[in-house]
Amino acid sequence: MGFFSIFKKNDTEQKNEALDLEKGLAKSKESIFSKISRAVAGKSKVDDEVLDSLEESLISSDVGVDTTVKIIERIEKRVAKDKYMSTDELDTILRTEIASLLSERGDGSSIDGYHKIDGMPYVVMVVGVNGVGKTTTIGKIAARLTASGKKVFLGAADTFRAAAIDQLCVWGERAGATVIKQTMGADPASVAFDTLKSAVAQGADVVIIDTAGRLHNKINLMNELTKIRNVMSKVVPDAPHEVLLVLDGSTGQNAIEQARQFTEATKVTALAVTKLDGTAKGGVVIGISDRFSVPVRFIGVGEGVEHLQEFDSKLFVDTLFKK
Repeated sequence: MGFFSIFKKNDTEQKNEALDLEKGLAKSKESIFSKISRAVAGKSKVDDEVLDSLEESLISSDVGVDTTVKIIERIEKRVAKDKYMSTDELDTILRTEIASLLSERGDGSSIDGYHKIDGMPYVVMVVGVNGVGKTTTIGKIAARLTASGKKVFLGAADTFRAAAIDQLCVWGERAGATVIKQTMGADPASVAFDTLKSAVAQGADVVIIDTAGRLHNKINLMNELTKIRNVMSKVVPDAPHEVLLVLDGSTGQNAIEQARQFTEATKVTALAVTKLDGTAKGGVVIGISDRFSVPVRFIGVGEGVEHLQEFDSKLFVDTLFKK
């Protein structure tokens, strides 16, 4: 199979994507399932003791306290309504209620929404702390877009690390996207400005701007992001059209804290949660989806380009809780 053929979603490839998701979530699934099994061990019906144990299981699986409380309350209402619920039914009810909760938040819109608006390129600004997989995520998105025939420009506005600029150039070459860069230490807003000017002049469909990822509690970083936003809007009205926050799912609750601080400091419109493979902390996606009024657009379940998947809340929950 060719490098780009992964993006042509026939039935076989959709099945492969589902298998990749199941494989990527294997450790999280095993962890959550073992905890839930212990919660219902020796019980035939769902009672207060089972619910208390289930609550502990979800919290320890990085779903988060607030979201867990909502889930338990929903199950309590089902128990009160049905009068009796067996522990055998709990798995199905749990999946149903979590999927329902997430559907109320909405999934990220399709990547097909990345296209020109009124003849101007669609602009995405990508933010997040260092080490979360930000530049790699940008490269994978660019590969998907160029595979669908779109002309993509990447802006290397993370000018504080030479490695970030080099990494983006490697991804740009691999994906067939044009990279606009300056020297290390250059003004990030200047790089963003140049990228948009070049993209507009050359008729690009999509522009993706990489940004610095210094510690999320440094106020000067947030000021820099605001400056970049303001400069971009001078070239393309309403830019950026999307601010994508990339979070490392393997960090569990720290990812939720990062999301909180970034959403407070800048207008985040979508989330990407990476590195879910190899970790037992996949439940954090549920907490992040519920906690913030921002949809999860992408999840990363492996190293390959094809392992950056568009987030489907129902498929995610079904996979995570499937026996």
